[in-house]
Amino acid sequence: MEVAPVSVSIFDAIEKAIPEYSLFRENVVVGIRQALVKFVDRIAAPESEPDPHDDIHRKLGAWEFKSGRSLDSLQAAYRIGARVAWRHVCGFAEQRELSLREMSVLGEAMIAHVDELVSLSVEGYAAAQASAAGTLERKRRKLMELLVGDPASNWQAVLDAARAAAWPMPDRLAAVALEPSAAPVDDLPADVLVDLEDATPYLLVPNPAADSRWLRRALPGWRAAVGLPVEPKDARASLACARRVLALAGAKVLPDRPVLDCADHLVELTVLADEFLARQLAGRALAPLAPLTERQRTKLAETLLVWLSARGGAPEVAARLQVHPQTVRYRVNQLDELFGDRMHDAEERFTLELALRAHYLLQRD
Repeated sequence: MEVAPVSVSIFDAIEKAIPEYSLFRENVVVGIRQALVKFVDRIAAPESEPDPHDDIHRKLGAWEFKSGRSLDSLQAAYRIGARVAWRHVCGFAEQRELSLREMSVLGEAMIAHVDELVSLSVEGYAAAQASAAGTLERKRRKLMELLVGDPASNWQAVLDAARAAAWPMPDRLAAVALEPSAAPVDDLPADVLVDLEDATPYLLVPNPAADSRWLRRALPGWRAAVGLPVEPKDARASLACARRVLALAGAKVLPDRPVLDCADHLVELTVLADEFLARQLAGRALAPLAPLTERQRTKLAETLLVWLSARGGAPEVAARLQVHPQTVRYRVNQLDELFGDRMHDAEERFTLELALRAHYLLQRD
């Protein structure tokens, strides 16, 4: 059986069934010729080991992936090639008057050979796929670094990185800060940028939905904080807020929940944006309470906060505190003596309420 004419015959049959291979005739014919040579060698020396450096069929598998196709076409080509080659083998066997047993051996050898070639192509396809995925992951990691970097990157560089990472720039995004965990990650949407290798892992979610239940499903066993939706240029600010909420939850300032949303905790974020200043404000504004016993401070601070935030008088304050209205009047008189005109000045009332809220948040720290 002459290899060269059989190779051309096989290619012609493949080309009819898979016309796009005509654009790559030379590569396909080389693969066919090598497959035939290896088959003949297998028949001549069935005990010989395959050449580990002979990777033309791995390259064909990789070429299919890089061409944007599945392995269906290549596997169809192998089947067509095997049928055409078998017809030539049958013609050769008839000329040589081979026995039925010898034909059976040839048939089994051909099936095994085709299976081996398919396996090599699958390996090549998978390797190219893994390499491309790794490259894309590195490009997306680089994009994340540019989006949340400090100082902010040149925006054109960010846009170029997004194109290289095949990530359409969204109108808005939200950062999601995560506590490190060994828990598995389920089906995150393909357009979510992921960095779980960072010491403080995070996600960047394009066009975030208001409902974050998908996040609980995708990250079971993780604690997450969802940042505010922002323009992509402000991704760093969204991530900073999310990480701050995560830290406050860890310090027991915020509730212990698997998923927290920055939008639900803007007051806490604002009041504790700078803890040093918050402590200074609380200490200075509430200084008149300092000489009192702890029990007195607790009762008067609680009464003052409710009194400042309530719209009604003693009865409403008493209802909230679950005490008698006369008790409220007594405490308010004490507060008047301690704070004087500040109790009735609008700006001072605002300062006192802000200081009290900071005081209670810091107490839970």
